[in-house]
Amino acid sequence: MLLHIPQVLAPAQVTEIRQLLDTTEHWKNGRQSAGAQAQKIKNNLQLDVNSDIYHDISTAILQRLKQQLLIQSAALPKQILRPMLNCYQDAGNYGNHVDNAIHTCPDTGRLIRTDVSLTLFLSNPDEYEGGELIVEDNYGCHEVKLDAGDAILYPATSLHRVEPVTSGKRLAAFTWIQSMVKDDWQRTTLFNLDMTIIKLRQQLGDSEEVLNLTHHYHNLLRQWGDL
Repeated sequence: MLLHIPQVLAPAQVTEIRQLLDTTEHWKNGRQSAGAQAQKIKNNLQLDVNSDIYHDISTAILQRLKQQLLIQSAALPKQILRPMLNCYQDAGNYGNHVDNAIHTCPDTGRLIRTDVSLTLFLSNPDEYEGGELIVEDNYGCHEVKLDAGDAILYPATSLHRVEPVTSGKRLAAFTWIQSMVKDDWQRTTLFNLDMTIIKLRQQLGDSEEVLNLTHHYHNLLRQWGDL
């Protein structure tokens, strides 16, 4: 499931983060954080995770991600990794790849399984040419280029890439989520059911039918969930 999450960051928050990123010198070659295979196709910059500016920005973004009800419903997070930040410019790109299945949480040192990928755009589409996020799944290729402050959720199992940025600068944050439900089909089913329950509650209140659907939702989550 691909899901657009609008306005994760308010315009004022985007402006504040952009001012910090546009003036910092703590950018490193993105290949330094890539594996042997990814190094051949990764051409971007990443903010140094050891810098104070990284800690401040990633903390602020992580707090906002945890507050998003759509993310909670769609991803059912067990853990969200601290976001990283990247920059694509001067034909920067990232070829077709699949994200690593396991990451180490820098805050706890524990291993997490990457079930869901998230990209949060920090540049508006009219600020750069190219730079589309292309996600491939069973239904074809999906091109994503969102407003600053908006995010896209997609399965970490997806083959995806970032097209070359031919002019301007594309800034974004990205992270991974370990879900309580690792199967994408099951997560999608639960999300659709949750959205239906919310709409019906708005129309019918806590009717018997709505309560029955809620009962089924929680029993499915209980059966599929992994805590």
